[in-house]
Amino acid sequence: MGIRLPGAFPFNLNSAVDNLLKNEFDIYRNQKKAHPLMEEFGVDAIPFTHEKMDEWRDALRRGIQYLHEPTNMILTGGIDDVWVNPKGELHLVDYKATSKKTEVSIDAPWQVVYKRQIEVYQWLFHQNGFQVNPTAYFVYCNGDGERESFEDTLHFKTKIIAYEGNYGWVDAALERAKKCLMMEKLPRANGDCEYCQYRKAVHNSLASAPPPTKRKSPNGSISQPLPQ
Repeated sequence: MGIRLPGAFPFNLNSAVDNLLKNEFDIYRNQKKAHPLMEEFGVDAIPFTHEKMDEWRDALRRGIQYLHEPTNMILTGGIDDVWVNPKGELHLVDYKATSKKTEVSIDAPWQVVYKRQIEVYQWLFHQNGFQVNPTAYFVYCNGDGERESFEDTLHFKTKIIAYEGNYGWVDAALERAKKCLMMEKLPRANGDCEYCQYRKAVHNSLASAPPPTKRKSPNGSISQPLPQ
């Protein structure tokens, strides 16, 4: 219906880490060499060079796109990076940044969104005619919040996490999305959706609340209740 979800504050520090990582990997892309992190974690690849790299990274303007003809929907994704192995296969890469005391991983239940995201990227590159290796990589930066002083510097420990993707679900998901969008009635709310649960709680609260009463102002006039 064109009603947007409430806006969220931008993750500016995370975006800064993303930009710095892109700049750093671009140095090795131009040299056609592996980044030291790739060598440290045994990744047999180098950053991929392509004339559309900047376009693929720009999710707001274009990204990498593909027209899914069965639904007539265009799927778009803005990637962080692409690496290529000696066989010419592409590995999709996503940068992540956090700050936690424990070791970073992609094993938490909520991180399925990370996996789903990178599988969509794999699907998009496959549909655009590229040879995609199922192994994707997360470059995960963990900020050290335990140092004695700040000194205008954030220190990170970065690791590369491999993930075996499977984008076989994407086509069916697009079919279901199109079916949902074309429904004449609103679909049933998902019990795991925080926004849906919030709206349900608001509705129930307003439905059970007593009607607002009119109030007398000091000059004797009747003031109307504020709109809900």
